[in-house]
Amino acid sequence: MAEEIVNRIANSKLITFNLEDYYPEGERVLFDVKDWLLEGFVLREGEFREQAKNHDWSQYQDKFIALTCSSDAIIPAWAYMLLATYLQPYAKKVITGDLETLETVLYTEAINKMDVSNLTDKPVIVKGCSHKPVPKNAYLLLIEKLQPVVKSLMYGEACSSVPLYKKPKN
Repeated sequence: MAEEIVNRIANSKLITFNLEDYYPEGERVLFDVKDWLLEGFVLREGEFREQAKNHDWSQYQDKFIALTCSSDAIIPAWAYMLLATYLQPYAKKVITGDLETLETVLYTEAINKMDVSNLTDKPVIVKGCSHKPVPKNAYLLLIEKLQPVVKSLMYGEACSSVPLYKKPKN
């Protein structure tokens, strides 16, 4: 007589935590100021201000914006600040950096807002595979948030996880 197959993973108290669930929805835009510089390298304040004044900022409504310069030009802080003043009424978030930096900032905010009290003394597995862009730093920030609370931390899938942390027994 064959024994009944029991799915021990489904019956375990293991909680799967998927960072992808905290992905902030919205379009990401890389705004390159290089196109507003003389020959891609020289920022002329008057011309820069004029372009900012005449630009259609409404196209960034509800978008996440990463301000960058893809050339080797040195961009003063005030230039990014000026652009942010125009973007502020429209964009959900404006940062200086690339798209990965933008994702890191968005995930940092999401992780900081998380209430993880329901995970106290529970075994938690952080899901590894994602279909949305989850920056590596988000996993490290999540460890900072979860480790003081959880019983144990693993990474991967329940069937093939990598142990990361186990709370010491008192």
